[in-house]
Amino acid sequence: MDTDRMASPQSSRMATPQSSRMASPQSSRMASPQSSRMASPQSSRMASPQSSRMASPQSSRMATPQSSRHSSSVSSSPMSRMHSLQVDSVQRWMEDLRHMTEVECMCVLQAKPIGVEEDTQGELIVATGDHVARNNLQTLLRRALVVSTELGKMFQRLEKGRWQRVHSTAVRANCHVRSLVHEYSAARNTPAEMQKYEKSLLEKCMELTTITERCLHTEDEFFLKSMREAIHEILTDVSDSFSHMIDMALANEIQILIRQIESSDSVYTIGSAISNLLSLTQDGPQLCRIIAKEGAVVALFKICRQDCFSDLYAHALRTVASICCVEEGINQLEKVDGILCLADILTDENSAEAARAEAAAVVAQITSPHHTSTQHLGSFLESMQDIVTALIQLCESASCGEVFLLASAALANITFFDSMACEILLQLNAIHILFQSCKDRQRVDTPYSKDQVVTILANLSVLEQSSSEVLQEKGIERLLQLLGEKPSSSSPSEGAACERVQQKAAVTLARLSRDPDVAQTAIQLRAVPRLIELCRSPAERNNSDSVLVACLAALRRLAAGCPDSIEAADHQQLIKPRLVDSFLLCSNMEESFV
Repeated sequence: MDTDRMASPQSSRMATPQSSRMASPQSSRMASPQSSRMASPQSSRMASPQSSRMASPQSSRMATPQSSRHSSSVSSSPMSRMHSLQVDSVQRWMEDLRHMTEVECMCVLQAKPIGVEEDTQGELIVATGDHVARNNLQTLLRRALVVSTELGKMFQRLEKGRWQRVHSTAVRANCHVRSLVHEYSAARNTPAEMQKYEKSLLEKCMELTTITERCLHTEDEFFLKSMREAIHEILTDVSDSFSHMIDMALANEIQILIRQIESSDSVYTIGSAISNLLSLTQDGPQLCRIIAKEGAVVALFKICRQDCFSDLYAHALRTVASICCVEEGINQLEKVDGILCLADILTDENSAEAARAEAAAVVAQITSPHHTSTQHLGSFLESMQDIVTALIQLCESASCGEVFLLASAALANITFFDSMACEILLQLNAIHILFQSCKDRQRVDTPYSKDQVVTILANLSVLEQSSSEVLQEKGIERLLQLLGEKPSSSSPSEGAACERVQQKAAVTLARLSRDPDVAQTAIQLRAVPRLIELCRSPAERNNSDSVLVACLAALRRLAAGCPDSIEAADHQQLIKPRLVDSFLLCSNMEESFV
């Protein structure tokens, strides 16, 4: 059996249900998974059904040593042998049937899909009890992923001209779509607009099945070429229609969750609804846009303004932070004066640390430099004094690394867009607090936290008065330690964080070295040899060009104040030429040694 045929629909984790539904390569809407602290809800939910169901008969019989040890007794038992044969034959029949479905099967099976996981994908969307919404959403996402996977396979097989498989995949997709539409309509009173899309989608699926069947009975290349173009157009239309229908279905389910949050007085019910929203935000930006559009941010801030729900503040704010990865979420936050609410929680001494940490996470999200629109920052500036004060205090009192990371990330982002924030931080003795935090491994325990600290220091170093405070805190020694930051694992993200730490440490050193006292202190602490090593040894900087440029700039700043600190050969290669020439020389060193 072909590996292409046996591919699990769930084997490749899609970033969003929408992106996976958009199977057309021409209209790819893949969204990168948002880096978040919560694991994707689909990582466990989307486990491959074939991994357990499609194991070979031999492997199931030889699963344990006892089975081989007692092989004689098994073979001597006719009933046991008959049972084994029955299981194997049925299992093999199911494997083969899944890829040999005929159109007539739809009539017999009443459009129920074949080859789904016995206890999950074949289930109705109807659910009861407190977990109605959760079951509906999970089932809807799971079934949408199955359909999108089949549509994706059709695009691939159509390009290769594998007509038999194109047709069988079209039949399976048709079955899945009809089943999903029928079961969802039975469970919900679907809006009229959605019913219109459902009807249109079902007609297109049937058309797709019919037209692919015609291609099985001819070998006329000209006819098949024209059919390929027609099928591709219909398939793209089906993908778009299915995507839109699922968006409307998800919006319908999200509205139910939001109504639970707005109308219930039960902490348990509201918490469950918030959990469901949070899990949906992990499925990518498209779902976050739908959630924001349906008014989730407004409902969540209503919770955060009621003292009786103080235990839910952290949970609600974490969901808000996830939604605000898209501009639509930030716009909703601005409309409900969310920044003022965040400032109130951050400055309230009675607020739990978890709630203040999640408020800091929201601040970090909305002030991220990655956002193209900064209109929301106008109202933020009005509360900046209180927010910055609360954040640096949270850094100082943080009980764990995660709380410190969130608070320092918010401060780092704030220092980028307004110099007034840097002045406020200097008045609040931020340099002392940050350097003291670096000595506490309970708070600053990862390269990610160090990245935030050195970002703040780099932005503070623009101010002249920062130099004396850094010297007073013996900060040059700490900066040199940060220049030696190395990852503790092979994780690419950790390696990238270490590069950023090295780069920003070099930038901070270069800026502070405008002060002759700082430059002299750095030279005495042997900053020059370390900078030269980073320039000449690509491995020391993880082959990072940004680290190289920053180190060259710092080295030239130190050389300008103390020319005698650099040997003639190093001066000839690293200081005297233009910066770009020195950069090219150092970046090509690895090749010249090979």
